[in-house]
Amino acid sequence: MKSINKSALNSNSASKVYAKHGGYKKLKAYQVAELCYDYTCRFCDRYIPRKDRHYDQMVQAARSGFQNIAEGSEDSATSKKLEMNLTNVAKSSIGELERDYKKFLTRHNLKIWQKGENIFEEARALHPQTVEEAARWINKPGHVQPIKERAGNLGAILANQAHWLIERLLERQANDFEKNGGFSERLYKTRKEFKRKRTD
Repeated sequence: MKSINKSALNSNSASKVYAKHGGYKKLKAYQVAELCYDYTCRFCDRYIPRKDRHYDQMVQAARSGFQNIAEGSEDSATSKKLEMNLTNVAKSSIGELERDYKKFLTRHNLKIWQKGENIFEEARALHPQTVEEAARWINKPGHVQPIKERAGNLGAILANQAHWLIERLLERQANDFEKNGGFSERLYKTRKEFKRKRTD
């Protein structure tokens, strides 16, 4: 059977009523948030015992980040308010994740890197596309920091970058709502246009 790539909502009426939605996988905020989840799962498996409550806490915070961006994107067809609410939940979850990474470092008496330090700037400029790429950087020969310190700080930095991108996404969503309105306005406009055409 031939696969169908087009949306089922492709009629003229549907395009007027439902806003463009989905496409979240192309969002940089989603991509980095999803990487945070994959990274956090591996990090917790290696450095946090499963019986430790921080294990589930960090994994769930990371999962909430990328999942709420995706859900909000899909729900934007009929509710910009819900889209923005879910995106804000994603932002809060990723912010919690960053704090958890820093708490991990503190609990293990490891240094939290600061802006301006060479190692911090190196990590911030890394922008890994995969967990494997991040792992290669953490484990590269010749570093002076403990592996656990490098892993924890990179996790915090990735979470911070995801948080920043989600904030920018929220800003774009607010601007879009201001310019184009929401679902109720599109319903009213579409119905009004239909009635006008019938009377012409």
